[in-house]
Amino acid sequence: MRHETIETDELSYSPCRYGNSRMLFRGPRKRLDLPYIAFIGGTETYGKFIEKPFPALVEKAMRQTCVNFGCVNGGIDAFVNDPTVMDICAEADLTVVQVMGANFLSNRFYSVHPRRNDRFLRASTVLQAIYQEIDFSEFSFTRHMLGALHATSLERFDTVVLELREAWLARMRNMLDQIGRRTILLWFSEDTMTDENWADRPGQLQVDPLFVTASMIDELRPLVKDVVVVNPTERALSQGSRGMFFPSSQKKAASEMLGVECHVEAGAALIQSIRNQLYSI
Repeated sequence: MRHETIETDELSYSPCRYGNSRMLFRGPRKRLDLPYIAFIGGTETYGKFIEKPFPALVEKAMRQTCVNFGCVNGGIDAFVNDPTVMDICAEADLTVVQVMGANFLSNRFYSVHPRRNDRFLRASTVLQAIYQEIDFSEFSFTRHMLGALHATSLERFDTVVLELREAWLARMRNMLDQIGRRTILLWFSEDTMTDENWADRPGQLQVDPLFVTASMIDELRPLVKDVVVVNPTERALSQGSRGMFFPSSQKKAASEMLGVECHVEAGAALIQSIRNQLYSI
């Protein structure tokens, strides 16, 4: 079952499509013939298990249509290769782009599913040559595969990380070039935006967005209007999954996500930035 179609009696995602895009987005479908703000991002932007994710909170506060292009487990590839989404974002008053992990994109070493970017498809001959002892047929998800590479050889893994970072920057520049400068980057994560070595941080491969550093974001600042950093407060994080809607089988997954109060804080930070960009003299 697709993540986008998992619903409960209390929460419906009203999945919809726009134009010729093959992706299902969170609805209800919005009109595009009036001024609107577009939102691109992963699970947090989509608002899995959340009745009013931050795009909906921004819409209510700003009284302006907000189009949610969030994609569960989505990465840059899900959007940059979708002409419909890129065209809609290019016509938006503003586009908010959630910073997504560098593991969720195809690169010289491996390929991911074009829409479900957490899905590992295949390793290139280059990666197979670097890790000859690994059977890549065992992997379905990128984090599982990367975890195996990391456990096998830290030295060789650094080469993989370097490639992912270079591919991420190139793909982000491509996407921002298509959208234009009316863009706000959103860092929405428990993890701080830093240049600290990812391997020295708690959780290592669980850091989100994975492998993205403060210096990488700094390289993109000239291409965007603003960078909004939201690290939820301890008070918001302490609420856990309270107020979220999920089937009992998804309780563990829900507990690992940013909850309702975290979205409230993200919405508040974005509202201030959006007002500054749209209404400042």
